[in-house]
Amino acid sequence: MKALLMVFLGGGLGSVSRYLISRTLNIAGFPFPLGTFAVNIAGSLLLGFILGLALKTGQLSNNTILFLATGFCGGFTTFSTFAFENQGLLKSGDYFNFALYTFGSIIVGFAAIFVGLYLSKLV
Repeated sequence: MKALLMVFLGGGLGSVSRYLISRTLNIAGFPFPLGTFAVNIAGSLLLGFILGLALKTGQLSNNTILFLATGFCGGFTTFSTFAFENQGLLKSGDYFNFALYTFGSIIVGFAAIFVGLYLSKLV
């Protein structure tokens, strides 16, 4: 039951954080969904750091990992919004921003995981 509470609380905080950041960065009329891109990349970086730190030190409890990685990062990042925004780019015929957003998210997202893992080794 405690594990579910940790995921619930972390997910709530992550979702609210995502909403606030996306609301600030997603500018009406701007063709690229910068807010969603930013939270997905930041979430990937944070997830890499948290899990790298957990593996390196072994000092993060299971509940802390559930709160931060599964809960917060899971609530903070969003694949469904990414997919929906891409559908909108395709529907409007904006193939350039579709490709930029899709491939940029995948490539930079993977890179952010690796950077997070690397940073966790420096701590």
